[in-house]
Amino acid sequence: MTAEHADRDPAVSGGEEPPGLAGHGIGLGEATRVWGLVALNSFGGPAGQIAVMHRFLIEERRWFSEKRFLHSLNYCMLLPGPEAQQLATYFGWLLHGTRGGLIAGGLFVLPGFLAIMALSVLYAGFGDVTAVEAIFYGIKPAVMAIVAAAVVRIGSRALKNRTMYAIAGAAFVAIFFLDVPFPFIIAGAGVLGFFGGRRWPDTFDVIRGHTADDTADGGARVSDDDQPVRPSTRRSLKVLAIGVTLWFAPIVGLAIWTGRESIWVQQGTFFSTAAVVTFGGAYSVLAYLAQQAVQTYGWLAPGEMLDGLGMAETTPGPLIQVVQFVGFMGAYRADLGLDPMLAGVLGAILTTWVTFVPCFLWIFLGAPYIEYLRGNHRLTSALSAITAAVVGVVLNLAVWFSLHTIFGQVDELHAYGVRLYTPESASLDPLAAAIATAAFFAMFKLRWSMLRTLAVSAGAGALLHYLVVA
Repeated sequence: MTAEHADRDPAVSGGEEPPGLAGHGIGLGEATRVWGLVALNSFGGPAGQIAVMHRFLIEERRWFSEKRFLHSLNYCMLLPGPEAQQLATYFGWLLHGTRGGLIAGGLFVLPGFLAIMALSVLYAGFGDVTAVEAIFYGIKPAVMAIVAAAVVRIGSRALKNRTMYAIAGAAFVAIFFLDVPFPFIIAGAGVLGFFGGRRWPDTFDVIRGHTADDTADGGARVSDDDQPVRPSTRRSLKVLAIGVTLWFAPIVGLAIWTGRESIWVQQGTFFSTAAVVTFGGAYSVLAYLAQQAVQTYGWLAPGEMLDGLGMAETTPGPLIQVVQFVGFMGAYRADLGLDPMLAGVLGAILTTWVTFVPCFLWIFLGAPYIEYLRGNHRLTSALSAITAAVVGVVLNLAVWFSLHTIFGQVDELHAYGVRLYTPESASLDPLAAAIATAAFFAMFKLRWSMLRTLAVSAGAGALLHYLVVA
């Protein structure tokens, strides 16, 4: 038996669940290499990371069709937690079952975990990350181009008519100016699409589409007709039992070892709760996490929370990975009877574990049902409207990220129920603006790859940081 066929043989994977979609010819080794590339290129928050996946999986390798990508993305956008990591897990599961989902989702987190762990040790031990700041000074402006590319690519495929443009525009206004919670925006779009699809199916069902390119797989290696696994109550209960056990076992073990009042148990409990309620992506929940970590628990000082956020923004992986830094610093300073560095490392591992284990659980539990309902007209109409709303949300992230990259200070004003971001003109960083402009030109005109754009921008940023900024 060849390695490629072993990747897809139910006898090899064991259990009743098929090891993923059959007949695509994508071996587990090949997929693992691609998931590693996706992880190493996953800068720029959820918008940039989704753009990376789209480029690697849809544009370059054509593993999946556009409509399958959008369908999967919409489900992940509805879940609590980092949607990009969950999207990687979803596609890994589609290809190679639970094993593939664990590899894809785990690799997506690994580079950022290792990077932030190293930075946390340096930060706690030496309190200086100047060299790191210099390296990443040019990356953040380049990420602006990546995020903009995500808006263009997703928008060009999801906004097929004026109604979809209107939904995207309304979503942007609602979240950017009116500060409407993300779940309300998504729920409203879903309801509109569900009922609108019954009355005007040609307008709302844009995921399925009506052109030759939209109705077919478009040459994708994974057929849209394939179903990876038929959902069942027995399977769901099994997945739920295993997932919940893995999720809470470390917290229970630490409570027995160190007592229920130890900082590790506090961190495990708090971040487990956050993993369930953090809808709307990292940006929408970071303020809540920062407030709790700084004001309620006292694990960090306000300035340190900003330093941790800077680490998460300029390293690959989900922005929510900042919880690792919070866990490290809180445990590092606690009197746990251990070497402070060891305590900090254990705190970082624990917070990462309870943050991301639920992400795998949501995918392995819900994805079979989402795949089974993929041909349902009312569901696809609702998801089409959600996709349009997601474009508006991603645009919101792009504008927010751009403002905070080019300007050192951005004030937030509220008047008559409207929120306005007002950047301080004196805080304009012309070097960051220049790097961003060059990155836009390189990606959109010169067609540079994302990795090449990031590498050149990082080098230029480090040089300028030492020569001018420092």
